[in-house]
Amino acid sequence: MSGATEEYKQAVKDLYKKSQIVLTDEELESVDYADFGLDNLGEEGLNLILYVNNTRYCAKEMVLLPNQTCPEHLHPDWKGHEGKQETFRCRWGEVYLYVESDEPLDPEKISVSIPKNSQEYYTASKEYRLLPGEQYTIDPKLKHWFKAGKDGAVISEFSSPSYDEYDVFTDPNVKRVIMDR
Repeated sequence: MSGATEEYKQAVKDLYKKSQIVLTDEELESVDYADFGLDNLGEEGLNLILYVNNTRYCAKEMVLLPNQTCPEHLHPDWKGHEGKQETFRCRWGEVYLYVESDEPLDPEKISVSIPKNSQEYYTASKEYRLLPGEQYTIDPKLKHWFKAGKDGAVISEFSSPSYDEYDVFTDPNVKRVIMDR
């Protein structure tokens, strides 16, 4: 297991509970603690519960701990299907979403800091700050990354089918693996 201590897992579960989204014990035990092979889980990672993922749609609940970042990636076309389109809806806390645009990323002009050892792998620059009840839809094939505010964030994701193995990360060191639960 890479980085998900019992204390870390409890902090994730506590944020799910703070969101007041009703989850079963089985769902809370099924959390995917994704460290993306970076061994930097506290700074770059994502914690998620998968409700459903079939050939038509996908639904997930995601937690980012305080100031935790999901690395930049995109959802390409795959096997003749258009890449994943996803809607993020903030349920608790605040999340900063960055989506690819024509403007270069200027770390001095955004609201959050970029993970120190990975700065060259963050390029998406259009900032959206989502508070509870706010949402944003990301089109397929657009680079994006997101980071929780100082208290963390709980985010619902509604999307077309999700095939994590086809996601393309800007950081070549990322490996999308499911950690031990």
